[in-house]
Parts: sequence; structure tokens; C-alpha cells
Amino acid sequence: MVSIKDVARRAGVSIGTVSNALNRPDRVSPATRARVASAVDELGYVRSESARQLRAGQSRIMALLVLDMGNPFFVDIARGAEQAARAEGLGVMLCNSEQDKTAEELYLSLFAEQRVRGVLITPADETGTTMKSFQRHGIPYVFVDRVVAAHEACSVSVDDVAGGELAVRHLIEGGHTSIAYVSGPPHLAQCQDRLTGALKALSDAGLQPDSLTVLENSADGVASGRDAGSRFLGVHPRPTAIFCSNDLLALGVLQTLFAAGVRVPDEVSIVGYDDIEFAEAAAVPLTSVRQPAVTMGRTAAELLIHETGENPEHVHQRIAFQPELVVRNSSLPGQR
Repeated sequence: MVSIKDVARRAGVSIGTVSNALNRPDRVSPATRARVASAVDELGYVRSESARQLRAGQSRIMALLVLDMGNPFFVDIARGAEQAARAEGLGVMLCNSEQDKTAEELYLSLFAEQRVRGVLITPADETGTTMKSFQRHGIPYVFVDRVVAAHEACSVSVDDVAGGELAVRHLIEGGHTSIAYVSGPPHLAQCQDRLTGALKALSDAGLQPDSLTVLENSADGVASGRDAGSRFLGVHPRPTAIFCSNDLLALGVLQTLFAAGVRVPDEVSIVGYDDIEFAEAAAVPLTSVRQPAVTMGRTAAELLIHETGENPEHVHQRIAFQPELVVRNSSLPGQR
């Protein structure tokens, strides 16, 4: 590779002059800058950005560590984060923990080695324990789609209790009194919060908790949804509606019901959660509780940028967005 020494030799100046021409051009005369620029072009020199960052003590890269890049919700989170980063001339390093705490720890070590500007993280360990050891590096971080009470850090999340309540209230208003809740991994706070909201909607309507049949899954993808759909078909008496803790589960359930000849929403209504792009494009457009994922990612990145800038007045914030119910054919009462 062409080095800064080669550029200095070609331009007939010192290494320090080349460095100034590239990083502090105001310290170099126009004629010298021109010679250095010509040498850079002729040799095809590419400066080491990582080395420059280490000298400056501030990286232009922030890291984003999510649970599952197969879930379009996290793709939208990343899109929002990139929008905010790009506006500040920064980049985003995107990594996927696959809900694995060991993988999360390895990535956090990598981020520390690379001295990233900061970290946006949806922790696989919901207690934030893995972040305790990361704190010693002094690298700021923001929790995304999580609130971790034990940490003094910014967070961006959605009121999932309200979201679960929205979904089940909608089904009750459609005449359903027996509902199934298809949940992702039960240890996830989001799944529990959405269940809490669902039970609240039942209570407010004067219905008993046993009006809700809970079908838990160890994962939250389409395959788990298909499996949950098969288990749902075996429930007797069968509930007339299903609320799923995310859209991927709902799409899997929908596939199984279609294959079994169960009509949606005539026989069974379905509501998902997240409102991913595929929800509207499903064979039966899916009613879903919308999370503002792009806005969440952008807001989290903006908080991190503010904290890592020259802002001594920065105060940690915990921002919780309100979800929105988007009604489509899969739950329209008139279709039953």
C-alpha cells in the first residue's frame, strides 16, 4: 500500500507537512497543498481513517447491535439510525447478536477495540449485565427498544402495555370474547408487556383472564408462527381471534390457517405487532400495532450524537413512543 512517506517523497515535503495538508490545511500554503494533492492523486494514496481517529480520540463510526436482522423491525431501526448518522457525516457499524448473550459480549469487546463513537444496543441480556463491564471503556451507549432501569443511560422504546391493550380492545370491540395470544420468547419484556396490556383490555371489558389462551414460543419468526398456528388449531373450544406479539409470528399463523382452510377473518381474526412492510402485503392484509421503528432508530442515534458531542449539558433521557393501531382486513368485524 502507498504510505504517507511515499506521498511526502513524491511531493518533496516532510511527512508532517503531508499530515497538515490532509488534516489541517489552514496550516499549509496553497502551493504546498496543491503539490501534496497532486502526489496523492498520482499515487492513489488512501489515508488510514482508523489511525486518524485514534489520534483525534473520536471515531466517526457508531455501532448498532440488534437482536435479529431477519426481523424487518430492526431493519427499520437501522434505517433511522443511518439517517441521523449520515446527517452528521457519521457511519453505522451494524451487528446482529441473534439474541445470544455470548455473541453480544464478543461484539461489545470488538466495539471497545475499535473505539467506536458510541453504541446503540437492543441487549440480548435484558438486565443489561453485559453492559456493566463495557462501561469501563467510557464509550457512551443508548438502549433501543428497551428500558434498563439499572443503567444511567438514554433509551428509546415503545409503550408495549398500551400496544397490547390497543390490539385486544380492537378485537373485543369486534365481538370477540375468546382470544389467543401468540407470544415470542416469554423472557422478553416486550412479550410480557404486550400480554399485560392484553389482560388489561380484557379486565376493562369485564372479561376474565381465562378468556385469553396463551401460546408461547421459543423464537419469534415465521416458522414459530406456523407452529403456533398448528397448536392453535388443536385448542378446543377454539378462540375466534388471535393477537400475535409480532408480525412475523402473525404471518406464520396466517399461513397455517390458510393451509387448514380456516378463513381469515370470517372464522378467525388476527392482529399482529410492529406493522412491518410485509403486513400490508400479506394475502389478507394484516391488522397490526405500529411501532415507529425508523423514528426510534433516528431518535436513538440523535441522543447518542448529542451525548458524544461537545454538550456538557447532556442529560440522559428515556423516551417512550406511543403505538398506533393500523386496521386492515385480517380483523375487520364486518368480515366475520
